[in-house]
Amino acid sequence: MPTAYLLVSHGSRDPRPEIAMHQLARLVKKRVQSKLIDKSLQLHREGMGVAAATKTICDVCIGTAFLELSSQPLQEQIRLFAQSVVNGGCRRVKILPLFLLPGVHVMEDIPREVTQAQQTLGGEIEVDLQPYLGSNPGMRWLIAQQMVGMQVDVWILLAHGSRRRGALQQIEAIATDMGIINAYWAVAPSLEERVRELAVRGHRDIGILPYFLFPGGITDAIAQSMEGLKLQFPGVNLHLAQTLAVNADLADLIGNVILDEAHT
Repeated sequence: MPTAYLLVSHGSRDPRPEIAMHQLARLVKKRVQSKLIDKSLQLHREGMGVAAATKTICDVCIGTAFLELSSQPLQEQIRLFAQSVVNGGCRRVKILPLFLLPGVHVMEDIPREVTQAQQTLGGEIEVDLQPYLGSNPGMRWLIAQQMVGMQVDVWILLAHGSRRRGALQQIEAIATDMGIINAYWAVAPSLEERVRELAVRGHRDIGILPYFLFPGGITDAIAQSMEGLKLQFPGVNLHLAQTLAVNADLADLIGNVILDEAHT
């Protein structure tokens, strides 16, 4: 059964995240198709034929949607996307939430919107909600890539944060596993608190890993706060890494989820 995939992000008044989402969707589709072509060529070399793989290549359909700050609610975006792929033979849409923490949006808002979309569509097409991106074990590798080439004493993993019970456990586990320090933009412990703690311990080169997919208003505010922290702690060198951003590694991580789902 051909499947279409809808990448869902938070949404923003800043145009950069939406532009980045569309870029990411195109890159994911390109990477998935490239891997399917490689697989079809392998089947051809093995004398097994390529019809099934070629059909799968043609069926790859990836769209984007936004939970908030869109002209339409997410359930309507899902419905319109689902109806647009029915003519291509798709009878299943899988929703991939590009969120990094299991906060209210992931645990309550998106499931509610998906349920409402499914009720509207009835039995015409199946809508299947997938795990959020931050739960993928490959995220640790992406974080590690942010650290490459920067010589620091210690790293701070700076995530948005959430007040929902249990939402921060995964970040704390990642930080513990990777031997780095966790901090949050919206809740305690804050970046300032962590920098102060590390400065007191004698660290003089501190790296900041912004655990955000795309640049936007919050990452701008983080960069601005860094300037204030440099004045507050003049004996400490602060180094700000890039966001996870749109790149081949992130596209491959999402693409592998799609390929794994396609083979199940």
